[in-house]
Amino acid sequence: IDKTMVRYSREPEKVEKSCKARGSQLRTHFKKMHEVGAFIRGMKIKEAQNYLGDVLEFKRGIPFKHFRDGCGRAAQGKLIKAPGSQVGWPIKSTKYMLDLLTNLESNANMKGLDVDRLYIRHVQTNLAHKMRRRTYRAHGRIGPYMCHPCHVELYAEEKDDVVAKSDEEETKPVRASRKAQAILRNKK
Repeated sequence: IDKTMVRYSREPEKVEKSCKARGSQLRTHFKKMHEVGAFIRGMKIKEAQNYLGDVLEFKRGIPFKHFRDGCGRAAQGKLIKAPGSQVGWPIKSTKYMLDLLTNLESNANMKGLDVDRLYIRHVQTNLAHKMRRRTYRAHGRIGPYMCHPCHVELYAEEKDDVVAKSDEEETKPVRASRKAQAILRNKK
């Protein structure tokens, strides 16, 4: 067993308040996994798990924004403001992402983090090595018949508590450009 640590493309800002998970050589379409990852970025872990559970039951859709050629349109796209109402229900990619989110949650529990305060900060999908098969074409030729697996990495961080700004602090005067200063002088 190779016990070397893997390198993530990005490291969290607060390592002690974050947890990571990754999957390699996942047998699902890269483009569909990219759309699922892009959609759940910024969500809380529980919120993302609930949403992806609804995708598996076809109650909600994943908006296809980047790789959208040939993607159909559905009324569910209006609910999430998908461009052109183009949504899909990528079942296999959704199941893989749910597994990664479960792994991320258990990693958070191992570190003693509050799972309810964790939000997904980084999701990256990369193409893995294509797996080759062959298809038989007309006139005795053979063509490629490849699958496009992917690598996925993600991490979640705890959000900082928002502190309200006090009224006692003096605000600095806003620096205006020469043009804006001239307009203010003319108004007086």
